[in-house]
Amino acid sequence: MSEILELPVIETARLVLTIPARDDASRMLSYVLKNREHLAPWEQTRANDYYTLEHWSEHLSSAVEEFKRGESLRLILVYREKQSGSIQGQCTFSNIVRGPFQASYLGYSLDKDAVGNGLMYEALTAAISYVFEKMNLHRVMANYIPTNERSARLLRRLGFTVEGCAREYLQIAGRWQDHVLTALINEHWKGG
Repeated sequence: MSEILELPVIETARLVLTIPARDDASRMLSYVLKNREHLAPWEQTRANDYYTLEHWSEHLSSAVEEFKRGESLRLILVYREKQSGSIQGQCTFSNIVRGPFQASYLGYSLDKDAVGNGLMYEALTAAISYVFEKMNLHRVMANYIPTNERSARLLRRLGFTVEGCAREYLQIAGRWQDHVLTALINEHWKGG
């Protein structure tokens, strides 16, 4: 695939999804600090530098270049009417592999105050349409801890199919945890 030059601005009824720039580091830091406890059961144990402006400045400086090289698509979710306001969530299509695979992994998180409002479903419906239609991916994979019922319901609603269970798949919250493996195939996507 040739290099993608136009950066996406994906709009939904309530949200705008964009690739964060280095200038968004302070907003990302605010997001992760506010949601530290909320997200801790579902994420890897974070080093203290994860919660610094320096970390986020460095981390976000590569997001645009990774997208242009076709390696990842990292998106932040903000309300349409407050595009310079606080980040409501994020979704990332990472480890994009081309060739015969044409696939990526999907990860996401949502602000603790936005849970239960359908924002992630709205965001992922638009983002998945983008990766299937504009980036021509064939497969998106998303895995979740079996006790994460919200993720299970969200992925089912989006049309992801359970493909199996991986024992001690990832080290999350300080311990190796099983994950349910799911995938969505482009040809089976009905737009949510």
